[in-house]
Amino acid sequence: MIEISDRAVELLEKATEAARRFDPAAGIRIVGQPGNVRFELANGPAPGDRELACGDVTIHVEAHLSGVIDVEEPHEQLVLRAR
Repeated sequence: MIEISDRAVELLEKATEAARRFDPAAGIRIVGQPGNVRFELANGPAPGDRELACGDVTIHVEAHLSGVIDVEEPHEQLVLRAR
């Protein structure tokens, strides 16, 4: 299960909106292994991804990932923390 902090929702919405200025199909996909994930731009889910409502946008997450999407300072870095 994935949870998303309010601040992370804001950043994911902004990132998606910015990416869609260049590619209307762009979205965010979270991939990797626990402790080493990446937030990537993608034009849709990969097979087996879960869709996750995130404010006004939908993100895609590899099925095996779980935790809390949050923001670390400085530099407003998105992270996936274990629960």
